[in-house]
Amino acid sequence: MIRFSVLDLVPVVEGGSVSDALAKAASFAAHAESLGFHRYWVAEHHGMPGIASAATSVVLAHIGHATSTIRIGAGGIMLPNHAPLLIAEQFGTLAALFPGRVDLGLGRAPGSDQRVAQAMRRTLSGAPDEFPRDVMELQAYFAGDQRLGFQATPGAGETVPLWILGSSLYGAQLAAALGLPYAFASHFAPGALNEAIAIYRRDFRPSAQLERPYVMAGFNIFAADTMDEARLLATSMQQAFVRLRTGQPGKLQPPVPGYLESLPPGAQAMLSDVLSATSIGDQAKVGRDIARFIEHTGVDELIIGGQIYDFEARKRSLEIAMAAAKAIAG
Repeated sequence: MIRFSVLDLVPVVEGGSVSDALAKAASFAAHAESLGFHRYWVAEHHGMPGIASAATSVVLAHIGHATSTIRIGAGGIMLPNHAPLLIAEQFGTLAALFPGRVDLGLGRAPGSDQRVAQAMRRTLSGAPDEFPRDVMELQAYFAGDQRLGFQATPGAGETVPLWILGSSLYGAQLAAALGLPYAFASHFAPGALNEAIAIYRRDFRPSAQLERPYVMAGFNIFAADTMDEARLLATSMQQAFVRLRTGQPGKLQPPVPGYLESLPPGAQAMLSDVLSATSIGDQAKVGRDIARFIEHTGVDELIIGGQIYDFEARKRSLEIAMAAAKAIAG
């Protein structure tokens, strides 16, 4: 049976603060757990006024203490920003705090623009190209490989499943070669989804972690009790994408009636493209969209995103999404 999970960017809303966003992340994770979602992932982004998850491992510790059974993890850690040893220590610590619950998704994008990336890395030379080596080095730390000459403490001996994240064919090829589960960022970059999944499944090599290919895909849901309300809720994320694409990222804005229709054709086309893996509607509409996406892709797991300004409406959207998912499962 397909699994359903949650992706959280820990949005900072207009009029709100980082403290508010972090408190709501813990509450939202507990809500997701109560509804029966399988895992709760937080994504690493930097230099974004509207995203409070930059210190991803710290946020995950906060979420871990607010929950008890749901898996928690990074979706993902942008490994070129970090020394693999530090990530082994951070996620080894999380695994010791929350045994059997921690995942580590890895990406090679900076999670920021080039200025912020350089401020973090100090140099940009070659870092993304070393991603496969860094992943294997991280595996060695968790395995306590004696060839390293020392042990990552915490880290060595901890069971932290690694995932490869991607929005292009590169991640699919690497995940297949290493025998790791693969998560595709179709919630904002769906263009190569079908080809990436096909390559991953075709080229997959079994590993100690995974015997068969396992694919997760991102999917946005803006659900409400009425179609009109759902369309209104979606306008906050639509505004966020337009502002990001025009170089004006900021806090998550309140919904605006008629926002999509007010945009020029080019902006409407951009949103239609980047948000094509999205459902906006009531439970019946969301259920149909989820079923269609699963049938089309054959994914093993759906991770649900979708930034909503009002927190109670966001919780209600998640409730409707799970009700729709359960109706599909029968």
